[in-house]
Amino acid sequence: MKAKERSIWEVLEMGFGSGTKFRVLTHLILNSEEALTKYALAKATGLKTSSVENHLRTLLELDWVKEYPFTPKTYQINLENEVVLQILDFFQKVKRFKRRI
Repeated sequence: MKAKERSIWEVLEMGFGSGTKFRVLTHLILNSEEALTKYALAKATGLKTSSVENHLRTLLELDWVKEYPFTPKTYQINLENEVVLQILDFFQKVKRFKRRI
């Protein structure tokens, strides 16, 4: 099955989505060296596991996240995806920004 072609803006809108999806993405990016379970993501973000599962489904479809078939499955940000690398670069720059807005 061929993936639907999307503009970069459609991809970013789909990936960032709602504020809760942004929490999942942010936690994965800020902990890029770790593979996390759905439960660990739910605990870290304060979201229900079912909500995390839905967000992960979208992030997996975009190839922004990798899924590892352990028991339980674990998830890690995909540092081989060019869009993810650009988002990571942005996050690293923002982390250095000390002043509150």
